Amino acid sequence: MNKLRIIIVVAFWLSPILVLAQARELPSPAGAGSGQPNLAVSPDGHAHLSWIERLGEGRFSLRFATLEKGGWSAPRVIAEGANWFVNWADFPSMIALPDGSLAAHWLVKSGAGTYAYDVNISRSFDGGKTWSKPFVPHRDGTQTEHGFVSMFAARDGSLAAVWLDGREMKGGHGQGDHGNMTLRYVKITRDGALTDEAALDAKVCECCQTSAAMTADGPVVVYRDRSDQEIRDISVIRLKDGKWSQPRSVAQDGWQLNGCPVNGPAVAASGRRVAVAWFTAAGNAQRVKLAFSNDAGETFGEPVVVDDGAPVGRVDVLLLADGSAMVCWLEKLPGGGEVRVRRVRPDGKRDQSLTVAPSGTARSNGFPQMPRAGNTLVFAWTGARVFTATMPLP
Repeated sequence: MNKLRIIIVVAFWLSPILVLAQARELPSPAGAGSGQPNLAVSPDGHAHLSWIERLGEGRFSLRFATLEKGGWSAPRVIAEGANWFVNWADFPSMIALPDGSLAAHWLVKSGAGTYAYDVNISRSFDGGKTWSKPFVPHRDGTQTEHGFVSMFAARDGSLAAVWLDGREMKGGHGQGDHGNMTLRYVKITRDGALTDEAALDAKVCECCQTSAAMTADGPVVVYRDRSDQEIRDISVIRLKDGKWSQPRSVAQDGWQLNGCPVNGPAVAASGRRVAVAWFTAAGNAQRVKLAFSNDAGETFGEPVVVDDGAPVGRVDVLLLADGSAMVCWLEKLPGGGEVRVRRVRPDGKRDQSLTVAPSGTARSNGFPQMPRAGNTLVFAWTGARVFTATMPLP
């Protein structure tokens, strides 16, 4: 892939100045046929990329690399196995905690059913050189769906996780869906004990990604909800003073859909400032939207449309120091699509969108990732393999 260049005209008082914003290919450490990328940034500012390699004969390898001095480190293996559930939308993740430890999750089949699988989590306390025996963060023991995990650091620095949990779906996902998908939470101590387990929502959309972030008041979790009338808008739940709030809509899109769109939201937080990005097709109009909160997610302002008119969705979001948000999404074009990013100012004004890279829009193209490492945006997406790129903050 060639270096990508975008010219932006920035108007100042007297004369325009040409500023060159570059989305530069970053040689990927992932091999041919790799997929399911995830990016996370550690408290010390290092970006970590995890992904799945296919080893043949039904075996898979979850690997990671760290961005160091402008390039990725040599890949390291987190786990390998032959009985994994590998899916374009329900992908593994890895995070770095404040104590320097690492955590990674992936999905392992628990039975013969297509959607019978468990979350597996492993920890590393030596920078990823060795990884602990994996454990399952849910204790229901049912051969049902458990996935779409968001891991984050709790206020005390412990590992915390939320996920979609199908234990109440008696027929199993895809088998008539008797019963509801639920949203659940657990905190995990350094020695692996499961604490503070909670059911956050008793009926949610069955296969949209969750997202979580830490505010000055505590964590916020966003997800696609599901009402009895099949309204599938985005909801937020907050943990404050040790108590989880009731679900509340981020915005009243009113998207009624008899099925899951497989297109979850993303949340970012800094202090009491929160930004949520999501995809909706309410009223048969496809849109990527963004909403800000100034009170740690208790209330949100009117949403802003972020896309350029033909979005596929698959969003990511982060906050900048001035309160602006950067939103990443897939935009559809004739014969393909692009990974795009746009800055939205605190007052809702939008900067020009920037193209990160060409991309397909099929399921196999997955979900682009976009964290910030210092003054650089780092991107990962899937084509024939996992690709990565960097872009200075525009």
